Amino acid sequence: MARTYFGTDGIRGRANGNKLNAAVAMKVGQAAGCRFLRGDHKHRVVIGKDTRLSGYMMENALVAGFTSVGMDVIMTGPLPTPAVALLTREMRADLGVMISASHNLFPDNGIKLFGPDGFKLSDADEEAIEKMMAEEQLLAEGDAIGRARRIEDASGRYIHAVKQSLPQDVRLDGLSIVIDCAHGAAYNVTPTAIWELGAKVIAMGVAPNGRNINDGVGSTALDAIKARVVEEGADIGIALDGDADRLIVIDEKGGQVDGDQIMALIGSLWAKEGRLKGGGVVATVMSNLGLERFLDAQGLSLVRTKVGDRYVLEAMKAGGYNLGGEQSGHMIMLDHATTGDGTVAALQVLCALVRSGKPASELLHLFNPVPQLLKNVRYEGGDPLAAQAVQDCIAAAEQELVGKGRLVIRKSGTEPLIRVMAEGDDEAQVNRVVDRICEAVEKAA
Repeated sequence: MARTYFGTDGIRGRANGNKLNAAVAMKVGQAAGCRFLRGDHKHRVVIGKDTRLSGYMMENALVAGFTSVGMDVIMTGPLPTPAVALLTREMRADLGVMISASHNLFPDNGIKLFGPDGFKLSDADEEAIEKMMAEEQLLAEGDAIGRARRIEDASGRYIHAVKQSLPQDVRLDGLSIVIDCAHGAAYNVTPTAIWELGAKVIAMGVAPNGRNINDGVGSTALDAIKARVVEEGADIGIALDGDADRLIVIDEKGGQVDGDQIMALIGSLWAKEGRLKGGGVVATVMSNLGLERFLDAQGLSLVRTKVGDRYVLEAMKAGGYNLGGEQSGHMIMLDHATTGDGTVAALQVLCALVRSGKPASELLHLFNPVPQLLKNVRYEGGDPLAAQAVQDCIAAAEQELVGKGRLVIRKSGTEPLIRVMAEGDDEAQVNRVVDRICEAVEKAA
């Protein structure tokens, strides 16, 4: 079915816009609540959020929706997305909800839903909830109306769980680490967890005011942390996004280390230790060809999926893999978490740094990426990719890249963007191909 609300990562849009407002959030609560009213136990849902101003509005609307159909609500306050997934499972809740628009700026917001197992909901569940949102749900009466309460120890529970992912013999004493929390959900928990493990922590992006999330800081705005790492003479930098489910690393020279290099590091180390399951790593079509070649040289496979960490997760579960992720920094390590967790991924990198004794610039750049270019074209309506001129341009580009590279063109699942990516050994050719397609899409749009 065509979706009105759900995209590749839950519901996302401009807060108080037509797609995402208090009325929509209440409908989500009612529909998702009724969908998961299974069995005769007292049902409950865990709700967390990042630091956006609109989070208060969305939280209250969701609470109204869930309690109106008979679900009890547990509110955690600002907390990373993976923490909500963890608490949903640990507290035997029927549902988990994260209110966040991830790496987007503060005017946007979103709703991510987790099942009782801590995993994001399936397409079938999201489609069923969306259909139910268009219908009136049966409201609870009298004593059956749900209650709501806020818990105060949610951060401490997550910090404890995160620290357990680091081997007991590893300490971070002597490491100087810059941590950029994007003024987002991890502004307290990640610096605290890493400080408790012995590191000297230089925190930035830890003063949220409701409007500054991801604004010039975090994993999608790296200039500030690059400069800070060099200025402080730090050993490494850790950049998270607004809901802390993705990670980008900065080496001691200010060099950027993306998700592909992080997967190469963790995958090769886990394989040597006998910890890697499935004989390889799961990534998306956006991951660099250099990663695929590196893993192949290690005797490991790279399984590609369409874009979206949920699809990476589906392939991991289906194939018995325990490591997967995205070039953008989502890292899924099923031995430690049910969804992407930037802090847990950072601790795996720090563990490797401590054990190797090498500087980050030497440890973390394991392969030379094939020249790759990604450009976004914004459109207002319709389907530019359906235009014949665009299709002809794409076909010509694919023919030009046969045996030399590859082309990936897709609609964003969260914004009105056409993403055009090409990679190949000839950088000039890659640039020409992308520019031609973007020009065709712009004309059609």
